[in-house]
Amino acid sequence: MTDWQRIDAATSDLPAPLAAVDMAALTANADDLVRRAAGTPIRIATKSVRVRGLLEWALARPGFQGLMAYALPEAIWLVRNGATDVLVAYPTVDRDSLAHLRADPTLASAITVMVDDPEQLRLIASAPGAGQVRVCLDIDASLRLARSHLGVRRSPVHSVSQAVNAARAIVAEPATRLVGLMFYDAQIAGMPDTGADVRAMKAVSAHELRHRRPRIVEAVSRLCALDMVNAGGTGSIDVVADDPCLTEVAAGSGLFGPTLFDDYRDFTPQPAFAYALPVTRRPAPEIRTLFGGGYMASGEVSSTRQPTPVWPEGLRVLPREGVGEVQTPITGTAAAALRVGDRVWWRHPKAGEVCERFTSVHLVDVADDGEVRVASVPTYRGEGRCFG
Repeated sequence: MTDWQRIDAATSDLPAPLAAVDMAALTANADDLVRRAAGTPIRIATKSVRVRGLLEWALARPGFQGLMAYALPEAIWLVRNGATDVLVAYPTVDRDSLAHLRADPTLASAITVMVDDPEQLRLIASAPGAGQVRVCLDIDASLRLARSHLGVRRSPVHSVSQAVNAARAIVAEPATRLVGLMFYDAQIAGMPDTGADVRAMKAVSAHELRHRRPRIVEAVSRLCALDMVNAGGTGSIDVVADDPCLTEVAAGSGLFGPTLFDDYRDFTPQPAFAYALPVTRRPAPEIRTLFGGGYMASGEVSSTRQPTPVWPEGLRVLPREGVGEVQTPITGTAAAALRVGDRVWWRHPKAGEVCERFTSVHLVDVADDGEVRVASVPTYRGEGRCFG
């Protein structure tokens, strides 16, 4: 388990709020992802990291291959900074970026964009430039039982026939070239094992995908040669990695180990990322107020999307205030001992999102001789980049 007291001491000369990464925990998490992938290359989901230096660190390790960006402008920026294989996981309507993509052979050879609708194809074709755009067809990997839709609302392409029709449209468009398929199983990868009913749903969904996915791959492969077939996420790597029709799996959150992954039964990532907020007020003997803290996670509105104080132990937020826009009161057994200027360390529910709140992260590493070393690297924000 990460020793946040050691992380606090190592960064004591740095002004807070600040974000830190325990490199020992990050390394252990990277190794565990590779172990779970069992030889299948891992494409790194950049939205779950948002620190270019750490993306490069992971790509240099055996078992990781390629990036999965969340925006086309981000992918272009990454390629212009040395990336050579970037899959954009979400469709784009950014005409300026599409124009850059079609006009630059280096970008066109390194970037693959996501599609699932003929309107997206027309948008790509209407962008100025003569280059052909590599595209990946997003297949809906949700579980459909009667009228129930278990999974996220993404692609409308679910069945074999729908996939074939979509693939034919891509192949018929001169501006695009179909090179891949993606099957993101959010109902498996992104859902903690909170009960027997959830585990049963995951097993049923994995079984259904195990039969539907290869049928789609085989049918589309008759129309064109596929460079990539992508599936999975941090929470489902070991479920999908041995599927012979896949060429890669995706993961990102497992590097940082956010709180939403604390309740998975088959794996336990180490908490590698946390941020510190300073104590600025003592409004009552058992309450301390911290600067900042309103870093809620995206998703449904619930307490699971709220950051968790982890050190000192025994702290909690006030239910009527929660985490605040510019200040956050806390209470608990450790509150009375906190002095103005002391720091409280927090873990975020989701990986990557909180990096939008910091311009740098501090990498804390312990050398073989026991020396603690701290290096600072910029986040996307610190490099002046914001991709939504």
